[in-house]
Amino acid sequence: MYSVLINAVLSSSPDHDILFESLSWPSESWPETERVEALTALIEGLGPLLANTDSTLLTGVKRRCIQEKIESVIWTKCLPFLSRISAEAGEGARSRESTFAVCRLLSVCVALCGDAVWRRAALSVLQSFQPSEEDLPGSGRLSVEVATEVIAALIPFLSADEQLTLNTLSSALSSIRTLPEAIVSKIIVRIVLTLLNCCSVEMSNSICQSILDDLCGWHSADRTPAVTERTLLCLTALSDHLLKPASPPSSRLCKPDPRLCPQFWRIIQDGLIHRDGVSRKRALYLLKRCAVLSEEEGYDCLPSAAEEEETLFKWAPNKSKVLKEFWEDYALVMETLEENQIHVVRPVLNRIDTLIQTTVNDGQAPAQGLFHPSWLLCVYQRMFHSENKSLMREGVCHLLELQVLQQSAFVLAFSQFIVGPFMDVLSETSLYYRSAGQSVGDCPELAVKLHVFMATLFSSLPSEDRGCVLLQLIQQLGSKHWCAVPLLFVCQALSKLPACQLLGVSGLNALREVLRCTMITHQVPLRGAAQCFLLNSALCLTVVSEVTLDDIFSFLMHFRADESLCRGTELWDQLCAWLMEHEGSFKSRIMDGNCTDASKKKETTRAYVEGEMLAYLWVPASTGQTEKLPDFREAEKLARAILLCVDMERNRLEADIGNILESLLSPLLDTLSRVSTNMYLPQRKSDKSLQLVLRLLQLGTMPCCQRTGAEEGDNVMVAIKKVFFKVVDPIQEFILRRLCGELQELFDVGRAELYLCVLRQLFVMCRSASQHCIKIQHNGLPKLIKYGLKVLQEPSQQIPSVTDQVAKAVSMASLAAVCGLIEQEGIGIQSENISALKSVNDYFYGPITSSQCQVSFGNINKHLMKPQLMDCPSDLEKQSLLQQDWGRIAANFMRDQWICLNFLIKAVGIPESVEISKTSETLKAALSCSIEALALLPSDLVLPVLTFMETVLPQLVDAEEGLCVQAVTLSWELVQGLSTNAHDFWLALKGFISMAFQHQLLSLTHAQAPTLVATLKQIATELLDLSQSKSGVFSVLLQHCCQVWLPTVTGVSEQANTVFSSVFSHVNIVTEACVYGPVGRRDQRLITDVQIYVEQLGEKCAANIAVTSDNRDDQLPRTCVVAFLSRLDSFNPQHKRLLEELVVELLKRDNDISKSKVRYYSNSLQHRVKNRVWQTLLLLLPKLSKEFVATLLNRVFEAGFCSNQASVKYLIEWMMILILVHYPQHMDSFWTCFNMDHEQTKTSVCTFLSVLVHFSIIIPHLKEKAMQLRKALDIILQSCFSHNFSVRLYALLALKRVWSLAESLAEEEADALGGLSSVVKACLSQAETMQSTGNANKNWLRIQEHFFFGAFHPVRDYSVETIFYTFPSLSELADDEWIPPWKFEKLSWFSGNPPFPLRNPSSDLGQLKPGDWIQQDRSEQDKEERWAEVQKKITPWRLGIQEQEPELQLVPPQRAARLGKLHGALLVVASLIDKPTNLGGLCRTCEIFGASALVLDSLRHVTDKHFQSLSVSSELWLPLLEVKPVELSDFLQVKKSEGYCIVGVEQTANSHSLQDYQFPEKTLLLLGNEREGIPANLLQMLDVCVEIPQQGVIRSLNVHVSAALLIWEYTRQHLASCSAEVSSKCN
Repeated sequence: MYSVLINAVLSSSPDHDILFESLSWPSESWPETERVEALTALIEGLGPLLANTDSTLLTGVKRRCIQEKIESVIWTKCLPFLSRISAEAGEGARSRESTFAVCRLLSVCVALCGDAVWRRAALSVLQSFQPSEEDLPGSGRLSVEVATEVIAALIPFLSADEQLTLNTLSSALSSIRTLPEAIVSKIIVRIVLTLLNCCSVEMSNSICQSILDDLCGWHSADRTPAVTERTLLCLTALSDHLLKPASPPSSRLCKPDPRLCPQFWRIIQDGLIHRDGVSRKRALYLLKRCAVLSEEEGYDCLPSAAEEEETLFKWAPNKSKVLKEFWEDYALVMETLEENQIHVVRPVLNRIDTLIQTTVNDGQAPAQGLFHPSWLLCVYQRMFHSENKSLMREGVCHLLELQVLQQSAFVLAFSQFIVGPFMDVLSETSLYYRSAGQSVGDCPELAVKLHVFMATLFSSLPSEDRGCVLLQLIQQLGSKHWCAVPLLFVCQALSKLPACQLLGVSGLNALREVLRCTMITHQVPLRGAAQCFLLNSALCLTVVSEVTLDDIFSFLMHFRADESLCRGTELWDQLCAWLMEHEGSFKSRIMDGNCTDASKKKETTRAYVEGEMLAYLWVPASTGQTEKLPDFREAEKLARAILLCVDMERNRLEADIGNILESLLSPLLDTLSRVSTNMYLPQRKSDKSLQLVLRLLQLGTMPCCQRTGAEEGDNVMVAIKKVFFKVVDPIQEFILRRLCGELQELFDVGRAELYLCVLRQLFVMCRSASQHCIKIQHNGLPKLIKYGLKVLQEPSQQIPSVTDQVAKAVSMASLAAVCGLIEQEGIGIQSENISALKSVNDYFYGPITSSQCQVSFGNINKHLMKPQLMDCPSDLEKQSLLQQDWGRIAANFMRDQWICLNFLIKAVGIPESVEISKTSETLKAALSCSIEALALLPSDLVLPVLTFMETVLPQLVDAEEGLCVQAVTLSWELVQGLSTNAHDFWLALKGFISMAFQHQLLSLTHAQAPTLVATLKQIATELLDLSQSKSGVFSVLLQHCCQVWLPTVTGVSEQANTVFSSVFSHVNIVTEACVYGPVGRRDQRLITDVQIYVEQLGEKCAANIAVTSDNRDDQLPRTCVVAFLSRLDSFNPQHKRLLEELVVELLKRDNDISKSKVRYYSNSLQHRVKNRVWQTLLLLLPKLSKEFVATLLNRVFEAGFCSNQASVKYLIEWMMILILVHYPQHMDSFWTCFNMDHEQTKTSVCTFLSVLVHFSIIIPHLKEKAMQLRKALDIILQSCFSHNFSVRLYALLALKRVWSLAESLAEEEADALGGLSSVVKACLSQAETMQSTGNANKNWLRIQEHFFFGAFHPVRDYSVETIFYTFPSLSELADDEWIPPWKFEKLSWFSGNPPFPLRNPSSDLGQLKPGDWIQQDRSEQDKEERWAEVQKKITPWRLGIQEQEPELQLVPPQRAARLGKLHGALLVVASLIDKPTNLGGLCRTCEIFGASALVLDSLRHVTDKHFQSLSVSSELWLPLLEVKPVELSDFLQVKKSEGYCIVGVEQTANSHSLQDYQFPEKTLLLLGNEREGIPANLLQMLDVCVEIPQQGVIRSLNVHVSAALLIWEYTRQHLASCSAEVSSKCN
């Protein structure tokens, strides 16, 4: 139409200047697209006139004038306008349309100008691709997007100039590396592809080769995910040129072939494991293209043996079938892994086995075979990167079970993958959850497989490679921070490796780094266990001849004695045996550069220790300056070596340990014997000697002896003490002398701590030697007390000096140590000590100042003043110490005050100088000081303050309740603040609970102290809440309260009752303990499971002996409360009262749950709580009185009518049976339950029928047995005819059991049954005929075999084990509800007396497994309500338009127009979709929402019946186009040039969310294939990727559904914009 109109204009208006002027635009304006298109049409129309040189219409002058005008349009209109478009921000439709229109104009103008014009234009535009310092385009500079379109328009002309073509290609390739992906896609599609299409074949091949070399070189130099992503984008876009069949085949040699480039395959492999889904899709697309092309061409690519670089992709025509099947399976596996759903992926996992088997069957070494193993590793790594943890776990398990790794060639090919990506994925904690069927405390299935895998791996590796691979693996383990659980099981797997010498010094260093990783975790038992496994690994794997003994003992320094490596454990004994086994085999040390034969002599452990002892005690002469304390680690290293040496000698010779010790320690003993008399002994030497003594005494004591205090069986420690007894006196004299006046420097504060620790150890050691102990008590302690008091009483200097302040700190620390010794070791206070202690007490409580009736003390909470270093301002080391450590020194000074006060308030009390009338005021002031101390002290030092409060609070609660409340509240706030500090929290919590919940405060009533009682109850509630997130908190409270209420060692009965009475104010604590058990997060349960696993390793794991951690099991509160209840005496009135109150509270709790939630899910919190309630009630039943049972009987029967889960029903039924057995007088009450009208719970009668199944246990205790049997049969027979199948089934089972009882009665009693015999036999016969009725027969057999009706005996099997372990396991409760008997046995105060038998005497029940038959309640309320929703259809284009009759004779657009339907500009392309049903639904959607057309791959789909069943004639109203998939690329290029924005539905890194994206009016929606989505070679054609926000697990929507969502969103946006325009016009 344009051409006809232009010709008409030109023929009627020959004045071309006017036409140019009228169609041009001012330089500052933004012309309409129509104006640019009109000018384009004009110039295009002038083309034939200018080309026709014979025409008389144009003279030569006129022709030149027109050409100048056209050239002027290029420089004055096109390029300036393009520059202005570039300066406009955004990607609006206006800019896009204008750009395409101007580029079209530019190409038309250039075609009519000379070569110089387009060369000049191209060169000016290419500058825009060069990096610019400015962010925005400058004058004449175009944006890259606009420049890309301009170059694309000029390419048809550029192809004639080879150099300019290469320059264009170079600019494009350089831009690819730096520009964003969206722009890179445009450059590839618009420039490179257009260039390739316009060039000759030779030039095209040359360009392809250049691009391939550039991309492979880039990836080789920078093999990062970002480069991989960019290179894959380019290769996929060029795949049609790089991977097209050679025609003829002989031309293959001159055509670039990426298959011959190893780097190309590395790009693909990196793409297959890329984090970005689009990159993976592109890589797989290229791989499939290569495989298909190789098959079509009969490609022959088998590398020769001479080639050095390995070939990743091989093809041989004679192996074509095998290769094709392999790569098809490979592609299927990789595509399926994209689903991220384990139930979808699992069916194709067997294809991985097929791939592996094909690789193995190749018959050659892995690297030389047809299939390189690295392709298999890509599959595993893709699974490891999956977002779905189950799929990740599946991949790990599959690799762990890989049998091919038993072949040395394959395991070597896999080794680097195992060291790298596989070790990375093993750090994922979720892999180690228990598998189905595993119990709590079992080793996780994956960990078991890992143990076998590691052993197989290193056994299969070539011997020369094992050490290198193991070292790399351990280095990888230590290169990152691992969570506790993965690290534990990987370390355990290393410890299971077969003994083989593989690790040298570098291996020990690598293990040391792993040890540092273990120190990060807060779970101390797991930390200790990991250390044990690592030491076992070192013992099994170390190359003894390559390491020295010093290397070994330096390595052992990193194992903590309080967590793993301590005496008295199997690990210690193994270490001793290992050292003995390799005695003399260790590498010799070269001492002081001496390389003589003597220095190379093999070193024994004893010789090493003797040499180290001399080296340790050798110190340079004293300089007279005060020095820092030596590093304690040196003493620890030597002490551990000494102890190991002594234990080795004991095991080897069984000789006199005393002589060996004296020989080893003689240099130390010599030094210590002179320590108090040799004034010239270097201070460093005395310090090191005392450090070694301290560490020997600490490390030598076995953990079991530390807890029991019995060391007689340890002859080594006895010998050590015997040796040290000889030097006790000089050590004591030296320490006392130093503490009493010689410590005056900053470094001496730490030295004082050392002296006091040694003094404490000596005191503990001398308890068995009375003469030494008495000497310390008589001479040492009084001296320290008097000197310390003297220093503290000295007036403070105006300007504090270091000497003065250090002396005060040391004196207070000494007093605190003395008080601690007297209190902890139970020393009787001597008369000379009593007066000294009273003086200390007077010092703290004076001087007293009073103001407004407030008393305060000047020496409590007294601060140390920070000293000034006036004497040596240049001493930087002391200045640094003062800055860093003074705060801690001052805090310790105040802490030591409270240690003294805490002891004195108990031992001495209030000073005698205080008047009796002022005692209360004095205590009040002291409590106020303790509250102040809570704010002043660091949180880890407040424990002595809390202990002091524990003593004072009961004395003040009557007179000063408010102050007591304040003390308790502030203390609780402090403890809460420590909840994230695992190191300090537990000690502070125990101290607080001992203070706040002591029996004097617990026994308070609401009338005595209402505020304090309410505060304690509130804190108890908050403790319970805190325990939900922090396991073990409630256990601390409960264990303390149970010991308070019912001490293990009971005192006088009257006093015990007084203490026990406090429980009635806090029954809620006992009630909560009975039902306690938070439903923890899965990760928390994992930690608990693994800790139980470690605990069950017993003494095999040294951490179980070394670690003194608290039991923080979530089941501990229930086991504790059961132990507490087991010790209650039902004949004690107070105990009886507690039992009855507890039962009432528990029944109330059960009733509240039943009322609040009629139905609840299995293993939900409601289910668990109800189960715990009835477990406790069942346990307490034997302790309840007959009268009380009568009062609660109806409530038990009412619970039977409620809707309960199976486990709860079994417990209720069991309780009913036991009540009727022990109290048969209530049988009539039981019969009345069958007469109650419970319409809403008809099937609850099954509960009562279940009781009758066990009627044989009840009837021996009944009178009038025949009458009771008759009642039972009457009731059962009624239920046999119930309409409910479950009721009939239970009734038939009860009938069978009861009738067998009736038949066994004597004949005269059986007459009472009347004529029931025939009816009963008929019913039983009916039950037996079920055998031929399928499911009914199965249910009949299952219910008879069910544990509750089979092996279970309600009386014989009554035990704690049955109630808390066997029943939950058989009732399909979650296994974290099973409490095994050993947990009760661990509690020393559990009373397993006859009323509460712990173990089940019969083993029959414990051997059963959960049955298939589970009781179920189905009430009328459970019936599903069904309803139908009616969809209201709307026609958006008819809004406001009257409906008209269609005229089917018109073409689709005309038909729609006659109906008033408005077509939009949306073009939907569905050429990639092949399912007729999807196409039919899509056609219907497009027609409803007014799409301009639907593009199909074939119009034959319209006649398909499946298409028509969903399209419902919509194809009659919608324009349909046919574009084959192979033509899509060109079709999209054309639509791009027409200004369409191409939108695809794909999840990429740059995808726009559908809810945020604004669709341009001219939108082309490209839909992908149902399975593969949009092909990778078309992805770069997209202008925008849109993704639909998802919330669920399923990864993708059906293609029709996705398209419908986008089409509707497009329609909604444009309907809204139309409405807005109409409204604005009306306004």
